[in-house]
Amino acid sequence: MIQTVQRVASAERALIELIEHSLDADKAVDPVTIDLDGKTAIADAMIIASGTSQRHLAAMADKLLERLKAAGFRGVSAEGAGDSDWVLIDTGDVIIHLFRPETRDFYNLEKLWAAPPQDLRSRA
Repeated sequence: MIQTVQRVASAERALIELIEHSLDADKAVDPVTIDLDGKTAIADAMIIASGTSQRHLAAMADKLLERLKAAGFRGVSAEGAGDSDWVLIDTGDVIIHLFRPETRDFYNLEKLWAAPPQDLRSRA
C-alpha cells in the first residue's frame, strides 16, 4: 500500500489516486506520496517510486502516461524515459519521480521534501 505523507487538497486527490493506482498495478517498489503544500509552488504533491530495472521504469512511465491521457489529462511531460535510472513525469499539479533503487537512495528526495517547511522569517 502507498504511504501518504500529510493530507493533500481534495482537488488533486483524483489525479493522485490515478497515479497511485497506476504505479500499484505496475508493481512499483516503495511508492511514497508527499504533500508539497507550503513547501513550494512548483506542484501540490510529489510521488516517488522505484522500479526493478530500466525496462521496468520505462514500462511504468509509459503506462502511466497512457492512463493520464486516457483520463483526459493534457500537457503532461516526461524526461528520462528509455535507458535511464530516473524518469520524471510532470502533470503540473503532481510530479512523479521513478527511480532505480540506487539512484533513489543517492538523491533521497523523500528526506528533502518530506521535512516540514521552515519559517525563514524566524531565522533573520
